[in-house]
Amino acid sequence: MAIKRPKVAIGFIVAGVLMVLFGTIMCFVVPLVIDDQIVKHTVIDPKNDLTYTMWKDIPVPFFMSVYFFNVLNPAEILKGEKPMVEQRGPYVYRKQCQKENITFHPNGTVSYREYRQYHFEPSMSAGNESDVVTIPNMLVLGASVMMENLPYVLRLMMSATFKTFKEGPFLTKPVGELMWGYDSGLVDFLNQYLPGMIPTSGKFGLFSEFNNSNTGLFTVFTGKDDIRKVHRVDSWNGLTELPYWRTAQSNMINGTAGQMWPPFMTKQSTLPFYSPDACRSMELVYQRPGEMNGIPLYRYVAPKTLFANGTDYAPNEGFCPCRQSGLLNVSSCRHNSPVFISHPHFFNADPVLLDYVQGLNPSEEKHGLFIDIHPQTGVPLNVSIRLQLNLYMKKVSGITETGKISDVVMPMIWFEENGYIDGPIVNTFRTNLVVLPTVLEYLQYILIGLGLATIIIAAVVYRKVKVKLSQSASQGIKQTMCF
Repeated sequence: MAIKRPKVAIGFIVAGVLMVLFGTIMCFVVPLVIDDQIVKHTVIDPKNDLTYTMWKDIPVPFFMSVYFFNVLNPAEILKGEKPMVEQRGPYVYRKQCQKENITFHPNGTVSYREYRQYHFEPSMSAGNESDVVTIPNMLVLGASVMMENLPYVLRLMMSATFKTFKEGPFLTKPVGELMWGYDSGLVDFLNQYLPGMIPTSGKFGLFSEFNNSNTGLFTVFTGKDDIRKVHRVDSWNGLTELPYWRTAQSNMINGTAGQMWPPFMTKQSTLPFYSPDACRSMELVYQRPGEMNGIPLYRYVAPKTLFANGTDYAPNEGFCPCRQSGLLNVSSCRHNSPVFISHPHFFNADPVLLDYVQGLNPSEEKHGLFIDIHPQTGVPLNVSIRLQLNLYMKKVSGITETGKISDVVMPMIWFEENGYIDGPIVNTFRTNLVVLPTVLEYLQYILIGLGLATIIIAAVVYRKVKVKLSQSASQGIKQTMCF
């Protein structure tokens, strides 16, 4: 039995060495295997059941919350006084998105059109679509600014047309009509005699073009040939650059379609994406790390330069003519209508904008936009895109409907599109990308630690057995010599 003990100790030492070796190999192999699986399942491919389904039909609840700036003093505004507004809402709509006409191409791209529908959610809203609010009449005040430089006689004729159709400078209508459209004799008249002046040929509403519509024909890279290109836009409506802006840089179509990004992001990575609704590419920057349901994330936010004017931020010169920083002039892609996009309540904008309108209270928590990304996969976990629609108003001679209105960028509505991964999807996500890698990581260190402990203990036992055998042998020799 004593002879077998050294062999057993040697066996344990060998086993310990193998465990250390296997654990060390796992340290190098496991991350490579995980990364390889991420690459494999991130590629846009119908064979990737989970990720392809998430890309094709967004499986998580997505909502659009709309807030109106109800005008409190329309008569005083026409006399040149400062506008006073109160925020009304939210009026919440469930957004459903579905990609159709999906076509894969030999060059590693895929084309599709994404259709969207909105359904009112009374239980999540602060009121009903029947609520009545007062906002500036874009048809009158917008058209007035557009006609400012036309001959005086044409302005007089337009003013007479407004009166004929009983269109005033402000609208007081139910939320549902303002959102999705109302019948207007003026719209029919303008489409007949001034085609192309307004973007609709039917009912006129702030979101009439959004419901049951698509965002255009996107062609994006599948990532099959280069995972770093996955989801990146190759073209939009057949265009590789936009026709709206003044410089090549401003007209670039950069980044993804705004739903997913390439994997393996770092804190130095940015989130570029193209937004057809904003008519331009935008880019978010890293703010901080975080966690959601045990899943690590990076939060990306809009930099202060996103809507800065060309004077404060030279690269934005191509988006001009500009007004104060914090406003994006989208008239060039909105039939020259004097419409501006900003953050809600003029957050991150020139403070002078707040002096022109009473009732605004910007804060980052309520009005800043952000996207929370799982950096390893590029999948958004929590999204909140917040934007405000503004109308530039002013007195235009010859059009009496404008009265003595002071020059002002008037907030009309702001909206938030938000959604987050929840339910079975988040459990699958956490299991595959957090729990399993963590278990494997702990397993490799346990193997190394257990192997080292086995080697040490076995070495000590082996040493003791050797010493004991040596002592026994010495005693045996002494006894033999005595005889």
